[in-house]
Order: sequence, then structure tokens, then C-alpha cells
Amino acid sequence: MKRIVTIAGLGLIGASIAKALKPIAENYIIGYDIHSETLQYAKSHEIIHEAKADYTAAVLQADYLILAAPISESIRLLAALDEMQLSKKLIVTDVSSVKQSMITTAHQLQNKAVSFVGGHPMAGSHKKGVQAAKAHLFENAIYVLTPTERSTEHDVHALKSLLLPTRSKFLILEADEHDEMTGVISHFPHLIASSLVHQAKHWEETHAYLPNLAAGGFRDITRIASSNPTLWQDIFYHNRKKMSLLLEEWITEMQHVKLLVEENNKQDMIAYLEAAKLYRDGLGTKEKGAILSYYDLYVDIQDQTGALAHVTQLLANSNISINNIQILEIREGIMGALRLSFASEKLQKISEQTLNEAGYETMVEK
Repeated sequence: MKRIVTIAGLGLIGASIAKALKPIAENYIIGYDIHSETLQYAKSHEIIHEAKADYTAAVLQADYLILAAPISESIRLLAALDEMQLSKKLIVTDVSSVKQSMITTAHQLQNKAVSFVGGHPMAGSHKKGVQAAKAHLFENAIYVLTPTERSTEHDVHALKSLLLPTRSKFLILEADEHDEMTGVISHFPHLIASSLVHQAKHWEETHAYLPNLAAGGFRDITRIASSNPTLWQDIFYHNRKKMSLLLEEWITEMQHVKLLVEENNKQDMIAYLEAAKLYRDGLGTKEKGAILSYYDLYVDIQDQTGALAHVTQLLANSNISINNIQILEIREGIMGALRLSFASEKLQKISEQTLNEAGYETMVEK
């Protein structure tokens, strides 16, 4: 007997889940999206079995419903279940990075056929849309599940079983602790990165050459400020209480740092920086976290014609895809540091071996 799964929203996350689940013979994947071109792409590229432009029609067939739209839209789709005459139990989950808003809506549902388990696969890509979908996107990533009053242990187990092909690492959390933790290590850093960019933009009025100097490390630490503004406004809104609290704490922290700078107490400043370094260096480097990370490889190259092309051609000959390239330092007559970013540790290691065999000096950050 087929297990019918409807995925509402075929962007990067929804389509990647579809790609992971579709090869399982037991699953029959129905895709729903408001964009006809997205549905057409998903069907023609065999990401889904069936495309539906009508949400109700897509849901009435389903045993499982995965809401993979932006948070506010997922809330609307969840609330719309109250208007449907479901003939069988429907296990519903979402992929939103804020859980409390979804669960509040779920608890307000009157439809007894709906069981809701919150979900958040903590993985992503620098690309977006159905075209960027990958079946292995969630491999080794943390996948948070948040049981609710509208779900049983059996429902959670059934959902976890359905999602096993994603090869994620499942973690059960309460909605409040999930929102607090993702606020600290994902949502808040996005806001701070945007603030740093605004500060640089302000100082550009005084120093016109500032953008040239910001092309290296500053771009690295503010990379996440390039994320989709509309998507992040939605996230900030739904996690606004946590964000407000974190901002208050941040302002207090910055006041403390301001005193450290002004008072010029060498030992206190070293202790502050050392404590941050120790904690940061102790963070996991092998796990996928809430903010997209890459596996970097540093390569020493000579400042000469064709140096960069030679490195990239060597990797291309080994069918290795590079996610990002950055020249960290190129000066006439000396070695230059090239940073290559890869989507997986496996590609990083193969690239390191390939370049070492070709005589290049490389380094992997530990």
C-alpha cells in the first residue's frame, strides 16, 4: 500500500525532501506550489510523482503533509486544514525555523483528523529554488522534531520513519527551546551581520575606498547578510520576542566591550578575547549547523599567469565541484593564498589529495 506524501512548497527545502523520499517504493509524492513553472519543473525532472495546483485536492489524498512554504504562508496553509473534510488521519509537519507560531496555530485547529509534529531540517544552500534541490541536502544535518498536543509518540515515530531517507540526525526539542537556540545561533547572527553592513555603508560616506578593503574578511563575517530579506523578515517577526531579548543582551554586552576598549586594561581584554577563542574553537567542525557552512581548503599559488586556471582545471578533471573561490592574498612575486570551498568533507579531502599530488601546498582548517 502506497504512503501518500504531499509537499506544499517546492523550493529548495521542499523539493530536496521530495528528492530524498521519492526513490522509496512505498512513497507516492504529490507536489503543490503556487508557481506553475515550479510544478512543471518538478514533474518534468521527476522530483515528484504528481503535481497539484489546487491545495485542497493535494491534501485530501495525503497520509502526510509537509508544509515547506515560508513561515507565514505555512501558517495559513495549516489553518486552512480546518476547512477540509478529511476522510483519514493526516500527519502534518513543517520545515520552519521558528516553531512556536506553527504550534500555536496547530493547537487552534478544530479538525480532529489532523496530527501535527513540528519540524526543522537545519540545512540549506547558497542557491535557492526547485532547481537547486538535492536529495543529499540533509545528510548528517540536525533535523529537529517538536511533538505537540496534537500528536502521539506513534505519530512522531511514523514521521521519523518517513524522513529516514534524508539521512538526517533527528533531535526532539520543545518549541520554546528550539526557538531560543536557533535565535542565538542563526536568527540573531543574521541580524547582526546586516547591522555590520549598515555600519560599513555609513562609514563609506567618509572613506570612499572602504568597500575595497571590505572585500576580504569583512565579506566573510557578513556573508549571511546576503540572504533573502523577505524570508528573514518573516523569521524575525515570528521569533520577535526572542530577538528582542537577545538584542537587549547584545546591547549590554557591547557596553561592556566599550568599557574594555576605553579603559585599555590589557589583561581584561586578553581574557575576554581568550574566552571567546576557547569557546569558538571548541565548537563542532564536523556537524552541519543552523547556518550553512562549507568545507574550505587553502592553497598556496604563485602570482603568475594561469595559476588560478591550473588549480581549477585540475579539480575539474577529477569532476570536483567548487562552491566558492576567494583569493585571500596575491602580491607580486610571492605566494598567494587561495581559498576553495566545497559542499562536503569528502570533496574537500579529494581536492586536497589531488592538489598535493600536483605539487601544491594546501591546508585544511582544524
